[in-house]
Amino acid sequence: MGKWLQGVNDKYPATTCNWFFIQYTGHMKLAAKPSATRGALSNPPGRFETLHGEAAATAEDRETTLWPEPARSLISSNQSPDVPFEQSINPYRGCEHGCIYCFARPTHSYIGLSPGLDFETRLFYKKDAVKLLIRELSAPSYQCKPIAFGTNTDPYQPVERDKAIMRDLLQVLLDFRHPLTITTKGALILRDMDLLHALSRRRLVRVTVSLTTLSNPLKRTMEPRTAGPRARLKVIRRLQQLGIPVSVLVAPIIPFINDHELESLLGKAAEAGATHANWVMLRLPWEVKDLFAQWLEAHFPDRKERVLNTMRSLRDGKLYDADFATRRTGQGVFADLIDKRFSSACRKYGLNAQAPRPLVTERFKVPGVARQPDLFA
Repeated sequence: MGKWLQGVNDKYPATTCNWFFIQYTGHMKLAAKPSATRGALSNPPGRFETLHGEAAATAEDRETTLWPEPARSLISSNQSPDVPFEQSINPYRGCEHGCIYCFARPTHSYIGLSPGLDFETRLFYKKDAVKLLIRELSAPSYQCKPIAFGTNTDPYQPVERDKAIMRDLLQVLLDFRHPLTITTKGALILRDMDLLHALSRRRLVRVTVSLTTLSNPLKRTMEPRTAGPRARLKVIRRLQQLGIPVSVLVAPIIPFINDHELESLLGKAAEAGATHANWVMLRLPWEVKDLFAQWLEAHFPDRKERVLNTMRSLRDGKLYDADFATRRTGQGVFADLIDKRFSSACRKYGLNAQAPRPLVTERFKVPGVARQPDLFA
């Protein structure tokens, strides 16, 4: 990583590695001043940093910067038993959406950047994504399994409008007849309806729209650069009209912030055309717990302790527990109540009435290469 950072510094001497070494000789201690365009209120050092000091900055000072990230491979394998995919792709590192609760924020610590403002302003993209994907899918040893997008950062975050990496990857997957799933908060997905429709006709794609609140003011503070509630419902409606399987993910559910909207969110999603739904409780791993507590203090000081105490009740006295069996839902009375309300609302609105249509892998084929006959067919 050090050699890579030095290489980036050679190309961007004023903003990258020099910035890195100057800023991270000190702890970024910022005033908890809410920003209309950023989620985090501060830029604390990652958990691997050891030096501390003082530095002044504000969220309003931060413009988004985007750098190419070298990568040896594109497809990541997953072995976590609590998630429904075995492999995934993340075209971007960091996410400009700025969701304060994002559990991916701590990943910026691995490259010496902050999970705070850095995560939503210092972004990286896989510049060779298409070439890497073609190479990996063409390998004789490759086994076709659905690839999940949006599992870490959103593939349809604002920078995708210019880079169009996701669109290029969709075209590759269509050419290879490869199945995929997408989870997004971004209305930019509507740009790619032609490719999604072609994939759907071949039973190669499912889309999940993350819907967190119907309140625009709450959306603006909690997820400042995401599409608004109305735009996300429009995405669901348009997907449904084109016959593209679409689900809704109510996530995260935050006690005393948006949990009261659960039934309304599911009802609106079903009305727009979603056929399946799921939910996830708020997760506060590593540095996210402090960033989220700071956000509560700024926006909901009257509820801060009640929210955090309820989170502790869900996690056996801790703000977060990484146990696979409970990390997505929590446990205890509050978690059980959310689950019962979710199940009741799904029955009321006809969600999850039947199993999702399975994606097919049998059509996978490397373009230009004759398919090997199946001797056991």
